[in-house]
Amino acid sequence: MEKDLSDYRKSYEKGELLLNKVPENPLELFRDWFMEVDAHFNTEETNAMTISTVGLDGYPKGRVVLLKRYTYEGFIFYTNYNSDKGKDIEANPNVCLSFFWHTAERQIIIKGQAEKIAENLSDGYFESRPRGSQLGALVSNQSEVINDRNTLEQKLKELEQQYEGKEIERPKHWGGYMVRPFELEFWQGRPNRLHDRIRYQLQEDYNWKIERLSP
Repeated sequence: MEKDLSDYRKSYEKGELLLNKVPENPLELFRDWFMEVDAHFNTEETNAMTISTVGLDGYPKGRVVLLKRYTYEGFIFYTNYNSDKGKDIEANPNVCLSFFWHTAERQIIIKGQAEKIAENLSDGYFESRPRGSQLGALVSNQSEVINDRNTLEQKLKELEQQYEGKEIERPKHWGGYMVRPFELEFWQGRPNRLHDRIRYQLQEDYNWKIERLSP
């Protein structure tokens, strides 16, 4: 099977990113871009991001998860701590997050370190989830091999009966991570492939060094 994709081309013309107009703190630029994309660019799940980890086998691995909160400290998402990504983070907390909003012709790449958030914060978010999602966290031994889908559906039925009329507590193997960033790169598509790239790097004095990169 072979298909030539060399003619797939697009001219990027929806915005610009100028060094003299960016804020000193990259989290403010992230907030501004996120809100603009969410409000004006008809993007489904603006909070979808790729998180890349270094696997126990030495290979990098990326997968899409949903950002659930961002603050001046970092970016929070939730997962099964026993999943592949959880095991990877336990062994090596250095991760990369990336957002690509094609309708806005924008991309953000974030390098940082992941750490588990406080248990009470994970409890609070778990309580806010739909009941089906709560049960799903109990059903799935994420990343483990199973015989077939019927195994999951049968376990779900059993748990629905077990917890009928009862509160579902957060399983200890499920919770949140915060990724604390030390580098963020903002990419804005421009015509003729002369894209705008602005990189922020955290310095020892906790200020951010800001530089323009060649496209």
